Amino acid sequence: MIKRRLYLQIYFTIIGSLVLVVIVAGAIFALFDRGGFDARVFDITAHLTWKALPPASASREQQAQGLIDLVDDFDMEVTMFDADRRLIAATGIPVPPPRRNSKGHGWHRHKGIRGFGPVWVTQFPDGRWFVVDLRERRGAHPLIGIITLLACVSLGIGLSAYPFVRRLTGRLERLQDGVEKLGAGDLSARVEVEGKDEVARLATSFNSATSQIERLVNSNRQLLANASHELRTPLARVRMGVELLKSKPDAKRQQALENDIAELDQLIDEILLMSRLDTNASPQLNEIIDVLALAAEEANRYENCALSGDICEVKGNSKLLRRAIRNLLDNAHKHGDPPVQLAVIAGTDRITIQVADAGGGIDESQREQVFEPFYRAPGKQNVEGYGLGLALVRQIAEAHGGNVRIAENGPTSSTVELSLPRLA
Repeated sequence: MIKRRLYLQIYFTIIGSLVLVVIVAGAIFALFDRGGFDARVFDITAHLTWKALPPASASREQQAQGLIDLVDDFDMEVTMFDADRRLIAATGIPVPPPRRNSKGHGWHRHKGIRGFGPVWVTQFPDGRWFVVDLRERRGAHPLIGIITLLACVSLGIGLSAYPFVRRLTGRLERLQDGVEKLGAGDLSARVEVEGKDEVARLATSFNSATSQIERLVNSNRQLLANASHELRTPLARVRMGVELLKSKPDAKRQQALENDIAELDQLIDEILLMSRLDTNASPQLNEIIDVLALAAEEANRYENCALSGDICEVKGNSKLLRRAIRNLLDNAHKHGDPPVQLAVIAGTDRITIQVADAGGGIDESQREQVFEPFYRAPGKQNVEGYGLGLALVRQIAEAHGGNVRIAENGPTSSTVELSLPRLA
């Protein structure tokens, strides 16, 4: 399970990349370390050494003194042989003569001379052999230094990268916990938004989606509970009417029964429409609608309803907008007093459909509650209807990118305004 943890996968990927860099850098250095530049430097050094020593024709004492003078400041042990590999002079313990298979000119590294470490050997143009044993002065191979440096850099980056990687994946783990809580039924689950990167935007989206889910579930629960309550009354009347018709047919009772069935059908239709709009089932909003003409058609269905306004168009669903205007007019006629004034006001980028009546108005404390499903204001319990009209108007307005509100500065104290985006 540990290998599957995201923060370990990211962290080990970083470490693996750094190790790969060390290996590749070491391989490149090893391939090109013994290039022509180093060989040329060694050849020049050998030539300068030969020039600085007494010639091969000088006495052995002169050659020995010249050798001592040459290396005195460098704390090295060197040995010089003649062309036949016979000892001429040495500083310190003489090194055994070069092997018969030793190369000629240029510096060459020899390994495995008994009692000595690796030594460097070169042959002068006059045939003499010059052998250097650096002993304790020998440094590590440059490749080891490069690898050590890269390894230290990798270690530093690895240590500093861990907290950043852990912080990133820690936020993802907390987001996962929130998703699991939501899946377990905790609709109040939210996660803290940390930072401003993609993970923060993901957390913001999760919180927004969770809030929407919680709102929809609560709305559906409330709708179901209220619908169950509201359906009982018409169903009870239908049941009673059917029983009475069985015992004694009566035209009035039959008409009342038909009215109850129509009322029940209307209620179910409104509940289904609210449910569809509430679950974000996107309605078709591709019609070009003349709002003033649509308002005129609905105003003609009512007495004491005056229409005024501007010719303007919106893009949307004519059936839903017709339903919204009709609900506003129904609400004004049921809960207000005549006359009812319907106005279409065209603004620069928005259209306002304004419905006002001469009633006593809506109390300020109830101006948001009237848009809730099945809400009825005090004193309006016996008014015909179920309290779904304005709730549907709000849903239809929001589906079209608009809004609805109780106006504070309308023509009367009972003015409702439906605002929609105007077609450019």
